[in-house]
Amino acid sequence: MHVENIKTVGIAGAGTMGQGIAQLCATSGFDVLMFDVKPDVIQKGISAIEISLQKSVDKNKISSEVKARSLTRIKRCENIHELKGDLIIEAAIEKLDVKRELFQAIEKNNTGSILTTNTSSISVTQIASGLKHRGGFAGLHFFNPAPIMKLVEVIQGVDTSVETLETLKAFAKKLGKTPVAAKDSAGFIVNRVARHYYVEALKMLEENNSDIQTIDKLLRSSGFKMGAFELMDVIGNDINFAVTSSMFNAFHQDPKFRPSRIQQQKVDAGHLGVKSGKGFYNY
Repeated sequence: MHVENIKTVGIAGAGTMGQGIAQLCATSGFDVLMFDVKPDVIQKGISAIEISLQKSVDKNKISSEVKARSLTRIKRCENIHELKGDLIIEAAIEKLDVKRELFQAIEKNNTGSILTTNTSSISVTQIASGLKHRGGFAGLHFFNPAPIMKLVEVIQGVDTSVETLETLKAFAKKLGKTPVAAKDSAGFIVNRVARHYYVEALKMLEENNSDIQTIDKLLRSSGFKMGAFELMDVIGNDINFAVTSSMFNAFHQDPKFRPSRIQQQKVDAGHLGVKSGKGFYNY
């Protein structure tokens, strides 16, 4: 498929990343179908997009007309069998079995479409293993917040075709992003390198080397825009913990990727960060 043939983008998952990707696609002129297994989450996602767009209007980044046009391009989709698009982007929970099952259902109604996963760490090849047409499947990893962050990792699975990769790179450019080709290895590029930003900060906290506020303050003073704990709260402690756990297993329990007991307690308590109102900080 050529990038010019992509008119409708289906988003599977209306959480934080799904919302951001849907907003980005809509403001870039694509029609968007938004699906989630929980219908109420779809409406919450669309409402969150409207709030985000209004903030851009208030900051004079976009006009009211652009906001209105973008919202009209986003449609609800409450049945997985109705999720049909030229390009599908999955942004569901970071669990291999969930993603596999989801794509097997999506493929039945999207013959000839490009199917992509926004996974942060799970093998693209493993996710695609249950599909019939694996050449049209790849990783398309956006970063949070998707409308702002410029980088997009385009990940090639074992069976991903060169044509699919080139189309996705061109698509990312149409969104105003910078596509970077990545091989299908654990954590790809960014998450593999950045994992220790979180893991080492959590180890310091576990070992009582310093407190949360001091660690974050020192990291900001070193040039980082956000401290590790601030960033984990923005990403979501559930998502961050899941990615670390995935990479820990992918690297055969290498101690340098060991998930933190403190972060697991946060997840168990529902202290997920900004989205829940409480994480390492209160919001």
